[in-house]
Amino acid sequence: MELTDKQIVIIFKALCDENRIRILRLLQGGERCACKLLEELHCSQPTLSHHMKILCDSGFVNGRKDGKWMYYSLSEQGTQVAVDCLKELIL
Repeated sequence: MELTDKQIVIIFKALCDENRIRILRLLQGGERCACKLLEELHCSQPTLSHHMKILCDSGFVNGRKDGKWMYYSLSEQGTQVAVDCLKELIL
């Protein structure tokens, strides 16, 4: 699958922030509730929502709502798209 330039920019935007990298590392251990991410990151809820929107838009992260909480997990498919994107750009 060939990505558009805009899709590539969205992927790299997700990776160019220290907090988003921290979130991806936290999610390596499995699905996490937004409340647990807030505790780990020591940030405000609007800040976390901003980061999660970027990560979800990039395809790296899946979100699901359960009651009043959002739960986030890594997307294997989205991660593979990003790996393929990088390979396409440098190989």
